[in-house]
Amino acid sequence: MLKESELLYALIVGCEITFWVILVLALAVRYLLRRERVSRILLMCLPVVDLLLITFTAVDLRRGATPAFAHGLAAAYIGFTVAFGGIAVRWADERFAHRFAAGPAPSQAPSRGWALVRYDLLLWVRCIGAAVITMALVEVLAYFSGNAAAAEPLLAWHKHAFGAVVVWFIFGPAWSLATAWRPVR
Repeated sequence: MLKESELLYALIVGCEITFWVILVLALAVRYLLRRERVSRILLMCLPVVDLLLITFTAVDLRRGATPAFAHGLAAAYIGFTVAFGGIAVRWADERFAHRFAAGPAPSQAPSRGWALVRYDLLLWVRCIGAAVITMALVEVLAYFSGNAAAAEPLLAWHKHAFGAVVVWFIFGPAWSLATAWRPVR
């Protein structure tokens, strides 16, 4: 039998797999079967996966589960899915349309100059949004746990989210700015 946290980790992995399965299915329905409406309905199911995950996590805590790293990971997963899910869908859509429906070649991220810096800054802003969503969800989950003293592993996600923002800035916009002007060989 799985422990509580192992079950939650399995659920998070299951949600990630479900996200990609629904996305590929929606794109296959759109481009291979030419069923635009069904495809849109499937794409609208993507946020339902997140809603189910956060609901299960909150119910788990409300039932008396000890707040753990896994509960915060569920919040972080949702924060990043909300912030970057649209980009992932567009990325997959461009590639699927190109491969299976004679669509235009997928767009490429800029590789140098101010365009790269701007691109990385916009991604970093999304990272900030994901961190804010994560921290808000962590606070809600800590409230649901009903035990502020035991919620410390969950509240540690504030530091993890802030750390992700800092690391993303260093290896995103700051790195781009520092290396964008390298000479072409």
